[in-house]
Amino acid sequence: MSASVLHAIIIICAFCGVLLALYIHRKKRLHEPLTCPIGHSCDPVIHSRYSRFMDMPVELLGVLYYTIVVVSYLLFLATPAFAQTLPSLILFALSALAFLFSLYLIAVQVFILRQWCTWCIISALLCTVIFFAAMKLYGAGGLVAPIA
Repeated sequence: MSASVLHAIIIICAFCGVLLALYIHRKKRLHEPLTCPIGHSCDPVIHSRYSRFMDMPVELLGVLYYTIVVVSYLLFLATPAFAQTLPSLILFALSALAFLFSLYLIAVQVFILRQWCTWCIISALLCTVIFFAAMKLYGAGGLVAPIA
């Protein structure tokens, strides 16, 4: 798979992540019930004590992460030389951190809350795709990933 296709996959996933995290935040802020696509309530998960990290709503951390990814990868497409420097290493590390944090949040749903939020799982899947696409771009072949 070419680097430009991987960049596009990352940008699309991150853009969807921004929309999803904003949707969750909007529902919480307006105190509207959040119904999962499969029909049950996500409220026990999104209103649990685990829905905040360092006193910040997890979905806002998601908005921040996904926005950084979208902007950075668009910049990488516009300025390929920028993708071959320290910012790509930092972004790769951030994607790895987001992937691990997503695993933690899924584990919380499974082992502690014993409740599922499909929207949260979709967000974790988006983080997973971003991480593995970034790993394909930078992990195996070093940080230099020319856009072709």
